[in-house]
Amino acid sequence: MEISREVDAPPAAVYRVLADGWSYGSWVVGNSRVRQVDETWPAPGSRIHHSAGVWPLRINDVTVVRTAEPERRLELHARLWLFGAADIRLTLEPLGAHRTRVTMAEKLTAGPARFVPNVLQDLALWPRNAESLRRLADIAVGRER
Repeated sequence: MEISREVDAPPAAVYRVLADGWSYGSWVVGNSRVRQVDETWPAPGSRIHHSAGVWPLRINDVTVVRTAEPERRLELHARLWLFGAADIRLTLEPLGAHRTRVTMAEKLTAGPARFVPNVLQDLALWPRNAESLRRLADIAVGRER
């Protein structure tokens, strides 16, 4: 599933939000809090330890950086306990000096969710990822001002 959004901020501003691991819980829909961020975030192999859901159904797990290209791309492997895992790619494309197209691609790769047909995965992930990109854009624009 892939979705894009244009953001009124340059790629550097958007990437600064992505590089701030503590902001992860603010823009990723479904994450309720960040418990710990590796000091090397977003270097490949670094982790964000996060929680999803609300008490008493809170689940703790991690997201790991696979690839990081500052101001261009961030690839993550996000785990969520027994529910599975997903590979996520965020690509930043400059649209002039002060605008960026952010594209988010997500594929469920482990756990029971990976057996759900792609069309149904897309229907489930699209609203969540659209809201995540909206939040990411709001934070990037707000910090840029």
